[in-house]
Amino acid sequence: MMHFITLAKFRNKPTKENIEENKKKMEIEAKEGVKYLGIYYTLGRYDAIMIFEAPNEKVAMKTAIRRGDVLAQETLVAIPAEEARKLVA
Repeated sequence: MMHFITLAKFRNKPTKENIEENKKKMEIEAKEGVKYLGIYYTLGRYDAIMIFEAPNEKVAMKTAIRRGDVLAQETLVAIPAEEARKLVA
């Protein structure tokens, strides 16, 4: 599994309907192998941060595309420090 971090900004004020729709999208994504490790609302430049696992970049991209109408987002690939240290030689 690969790890991803999404930095998100709401395009409009969130509504209860948006939140319910997002929950449904998360159920679909779970069937595709996406596991959310944390979702945080934040102060500052971004409104929310989502940390998740996905089988590959294609599934992560599909996840981002699903939310494009509601969120402006930037998704980063995250490599655990232990693995990244092995690459430095």
